[in-house]
Amino acid sequence: MSTKADAVIIGGGIIGVAVAFYLAREKFGEIVLVEREPLLGTCSTSKAAGGIRAQFASKVNIEMSMLSEKLFCRFKEDTGSDALFDQVGYMFLLSRDEDVAQFTKSVELQRSLGLNVDILKPEDIGLYAPHVRTDDLLMATFCKDDGLADPHEFLTGYEQAARRMGARIRFETEVTDLTVSSGKVTEVVTNKGTIPCGTVVNAAGAFAKLIGNMAGVNLKVEPIRRQCVTTGPLDFVKPDFPMIVDVASGLYSHKESKGLLLGWADKSVEPSFDISIDPDYTDNILERALDRMPQLETAEVANQWAGLYETTPDHRAIIGREPSVANLFHVVGFSGHGLMHAPAAGMVTSEILAGKEPTIDISDLSPDRFANGIVAEETNVI
Repeated sequence: MSTKADAVIIGGGIIGVAVAFYLAREKFGEIVLVEREPLLGTCSTSKAAGGIRAQFASKVNIEMSMLSEKLFCRFKEDTGSDALFDQVGYMFLLSRDEDVAQFTKSVELQRSLGLNVDILKPEDIGLYAPHVRTDDLLMATFCKDDGLADPHEFLTGYEQAARRMGARIRFETEVTDLTVSSGKVTEVVTNKGTIPCGTVVNAAGAFAKLIGNMAGVNLKVEPIRRQCVTTGPLDFVKPDFPMIVDVASGLYSHKESKGLLLGWADKSVEPSFDISIDPDYTDNILERALDRMPQLETAEVANQWAGLYETTPDHRAIIGREPSVANLFHVVGFSGHGLMHAPAAGMVTSEILAGKEPTIDISDLSPDRFANGIVAEETNVI
């Protein structure tokens, strides 16, 4: 594996594969994606809950989501593959005064950017989510353009389209080192040989920090375990069942097969690569779900799993050129928003690498923002 590549993409999750597709569409040259596992998307993408929403608190995240939603809607036109973006809507349930104030401010920003988002009174919540207990709720926000996506369908669609345009994907190819000379990566060293390279794209997800270390870079990305649970079939789950987030408890839920997917972000979990299932974590999810949806009392657990978030200190992605290594480009740290931001991240990365002005301004996501002290935390995270 010594043929020089114009771009080596490290990581075969939804972000890396989206970058491969959009770079290939830009006719960037010889593109090689390396993935250490025998399949794509095994570490995080395949474990994703699948929620797609633009209801964020920061301008750049709202714009990233809005661009991604447009690209999800025209996915077949762009890639030739069918992949369902089920726009059932996304609802945030608010039961505390401080959350009402914060989300009301966020709605103003979202609407100013063109997002179609509504504020619902408690008595109106049942029109969309009749299964939800509302006696303690003060209001909800709802965007009907948000919804759900199947990670596998979009991952496969990007992969197939990238391959048709000439991108090469190498499985079971683990990056073991980066050779840096005169401030540039000259070779990507793998367990299957070296790849001389023009540009290196770090799309290694939860493992992004390890790749950064190989280039002498301290990248602010940590792996954090998150868990999800699915139920058996439930009579009250209808086809238009929206994604709901109970902001006070952190519970999120959406339809999955004929039941529900339930999740929660345990903020006490320490960074690690551990994806074993913690029974106490599962119990916490179920406790929160029963409190908000008492009808779940008779539900059966169908499945449960753990995956990794790639988390940054401000819960926003890192997208841009590494200041200390001229040809190293990071597109990492999506903090649970990787699937929903993958199309936009792939597009803007390819535009920047092709020397074009990016479709949206991502300067707030620059890799050097932490060193420069320019940090505005994304508060609307789950």
